[in-house]
Amino acid sequence: MDFLLLLDIGPFSTDWIIRILANAVALAVGARLLKGVVIEDFVRALLVAVVLSLLNATLGNILDFITMPLRFLTLGLFSFVVDAALLLLAAYFMKSFTVDGFKSAFFLAIIVAIVNSLIYAILL
Repeated sequence: MDFLLLLDIGPFSTDWIIRILANAVALAVGARLLKGVVIEDFVRALLVAVVLSLLNATLGNILDFITMPLRFLTLGLFSFVVDAALLLLAAYFMKSFTVDGFKSAFFLAIIVAIVNSLIYAILL
């Protein structure tokens, strides 16, 4: 318990760690369900989750702001397109994470959203 209190100080809060772990689990599940997505192991899924969180914090916010009218018109479904683009960008930077095209990235974004929603409903 005291260790968790230490983690709440600074940029590494327990909420951030739970979100990274949830993203890693969601990515691992998506890689198991989709043929076009390959992640070597869970450690690599954790690294991909960290890279995705950094991309979402920087480029993702910019893309969300730019595509706000499209997200409004599609009732938020265009956010899956932005998420798929960020997944493709993360796959470009990491050799242990491969995505075979936009279709696989789009379905991975949907699976990640569903699994994260379930995990967040249970843990947070």
